[in-house]
Amino acid sequence: MEKDLTELQTLIEVHFENRKKEEDELILLTDRIEKRRSERAEQMKIRAERERERQAKLAEEKARKEDEEAKKKADEDARKKMILSNLSFTGYKQAQPGTKRQTEREKKRKILNDRRKELNIDHLKEEKLREKAKELWDWLRQLEGEKFDLQDQHTRQKYEITVLRNRVSDHQKVSKGSRSKRGLRK
Repeated sequence: MEKDLTELQTLIEVHFENRKKEEDELILLTDRIEKRRSERAEQMKIRAERERERQAKLAEEKARKEDEEAKKKADEDARKKMILSNLSFTGYKQAQPGTKRQTEREKKRKILNDRRKELNIDHLKEEKLREKAKELWDWLRQLEGEKFDLQDQHTRQKYEITVLRNRVSDHQKVSKGSRSKRGLRK
């Protein structure tokens, strides 16, 4: 009986020791879970803060872009009004006699103003800048080609005019010579 009693006591002690170990493990586990929860809550808080900052930056960027666009539009409208007021003024000049040279200059200015494109590259990224540079380069090449063609055409026309003047002067010499010969015969 004593043997059973000691055996029972050892079993009870082992049981309580196991239970104590399990409780300690349970406490450690609950502590770990709490720690993870607090860390997770902190991470969520940081993410929410970052998201709010990102949204604020986006809203600020959008407002800034809208302001820039409104300013550009106002500048463009002002420029158009100025051009229109200048056009009405130049229309008065054209009505005056003897201002042909001035009107030609105004026509050239108008053509150049139409050809001149506003270069707005502040908001462009690197790839778009490259595309814009290529576009401007192609446009420049086209203008240089037109310039070359016009210079060549001008040179050819100048040559043709010289040739035609020579023919006219030769023709006049020939017709003067035949007139003078007729006058001597009579």
